[in-house]
Amino acid sequence: MLAKMAPERIELPPKYYLEYFQYLLTFVQKKYQHILNESEQQFLSQFDALTEDEQCLYIRFVNRTGSFFRVEKLKYAEIENIPAVLNSLIIKNFVEPLGIKHLQYAYEVLDIFNKTELIFLAKMLNLPTKGKSSLKKEEVLDWLLEVGDWEEILFLLDEKDFSKIHAIEHSVVKVCFEEEVQLLKFLFFGTRHGDMSEFVTRDLGYQNYEKYDEDKMVAYFQTRQEVEDKLKVSLAREDFYVMQETKVDYLEIYNWFMDWAETHGKELSEIAIPTFERFTLKVGAYLEKIKALDEALIVFRLTEQSPSRERQVRILDKLKNKEEAKALCEVILAEPQNADEHFFAEDYLNRLEAQLQKKKSKKAITQHLHGSESITIDLVWKRQVEMGVIDYYERQYKKATFTENHLWRSIFGLLFWDIIFDTETLSIHHPLQRSPSDLFKPTFFEKRKEKIEQRLQMLEDIDATAIYVYNIFFEKYGITNPLVDWYGGLFPLIQTVLEKLSSEQVSAIMLEMARNLRENIRGFPDLFMWDDGEYCFIEVKSPTDSLSNQQLYWQRFFEKINVHSKVLRVAWEKPNLDEFL
Repeated sequence: MLAKMAPERIELPPKYYLEYFQYLLTFVQKKYQHILNESEQQFLSQFDALTEDEQCLYIRFVNRTGSFFRVEKLKYAEIENIPAVLNSLIIKNFVEPLGIKHLQYAYEVLDIFNKTELIFLAKMLNLPTKGKSSLKKEEVLDWLLEVGDWEEILFLLDEKDFSKIHAIEHSVVKVCFEEEVQLLKFLFFGTRHGDMSEFVTRDLGYQNYEKYDEDKMVAYFQTRQEVEDKLKVSLAREDFYVMQETKVDYLEIYNWFMDWAETHGKELSEIAIPTFERFTLKVGAYLEKIKALDEALIVFRLTEQSPSRERQVRILDKLKNKEEAKALCEVILAEPQNADEHFFAEDYLNRLEAQLQKKKSKKAITQHLHGSESITIDLVWKRQVEMGVIDYYERQYKKATFTENHLWRSIFGLLFWDIIFDTETLSIHHPLQRSPSDLFKPTFFEKRKEKIEQRLQMLEDIDATAIYVYNIFFEKYGITNPLVDWYGGLFPLIQTVLEKLSSEQVSAIMLEMARNLRENIRGFPDLFMWDDGEYCFIEVKSPTDSLSNQQLYWQRFFEKINVHSKVLRVAWEKPNLDEFL
């Protein structure tokens, strides 16, 4: 049995981060030279001219959170004479001292000090501080910004009480070229979520990536417009989160978003549209949650990305606009995007029809659940209901194990490994990718349809399939694949499933997953039960559980292709009171 082993302790060289940053810059220059602007080219040239220690200190700044830093906190053993290096960076305009022009960043500046220091600063400003110690830091900071004078604060921050390194003239500095560095990182990772620490986790052995030929990696962005479009959507989404956290009035948020969508959202590059649609759904969900239904409806109408249409129907129903809700459900049923949409629209229309006939209606998932088989197990399994069902079958001398989504996802990930990570699909853009950029997009199957169908023909030979999956399992074991959950017992389980099901059945499931990988890698039954003769996939439901739309979707699909599967309701065995008498 294979087991995940703790990575062997690895020591990184003292200036490991310099190597990573230089690699990123070289990679971006190689792949994106044609879209870098003059400012970014200037940064690259000037950074290259810095000394090694200057580069290291600057990278230390840009790899940390925030724009402002306290000089006395700069302690890096691998950098000699930090004050001299810092002064040099100031002279070369890579860092700048705190000044009057930074008033707009006053909150961010003061936030680098703790509450005690902020109260001390207030005392130096001769402000009344009685009772401030009982406040939260954020409250002290807000108060200080409201009553303090920025010029006086600047002066005091450079006093000796706030600066412990006397070889440097200033106690607080701001890093420069932030936008340029942000853009270069964005080009490399293709997202704002990319982080230089990903190099560290790789080299320490905590993350093992598929290896690619760097020459076959392609640029994620083809034009400057694509870069700027996706970046501005990402930044706007971050602004939205900040407004939520700071409790900006919902109407102000709504008006801001609608103005932004009107100005920027109509002519976005294709690559930025999915990000904008997810952003739109977040804003709509926020407005719906706080009961701003009219505003939420307008926002949801900006996209058809699921679950927008479902949310629109729910809002229209609450607003007593049932005719429009009904019409939208009919549109959904004609071409549903996923199981959630399909069953929601079906249930809503059935409910409307039942109301006209003054009858009660049941959801499709409820009907299926109530019509399913039921067993009784000991109450001791109440918090581990699936384990209780496994125990129930093992007492009948059958084998059972927990599978849910990870079994079918892993079969898919192993069977099509080389096809998933094929560089010819133009979806591999940098060496730290956990998956191809199109994995959960409609184009995934479109690009790979022929190769996937060819690979499925192998399923007709069960021995060849077992050997192929075995080789991939042990060759790739531990390499990051978002579809594969690595553990030693995975391959024997896959082998059992391949023996129990026909090649046509496995092929049908794989194709159904491939056609909509985003939706169809979830909702599979919880357990797999088998013995020498029979097998069954089992969706376990405790008395308080309900069936999801996606779970019903797979139950119906399995029934359609004659794969043995069922929903199993669990009831708790009542204690025998006679035993206590």
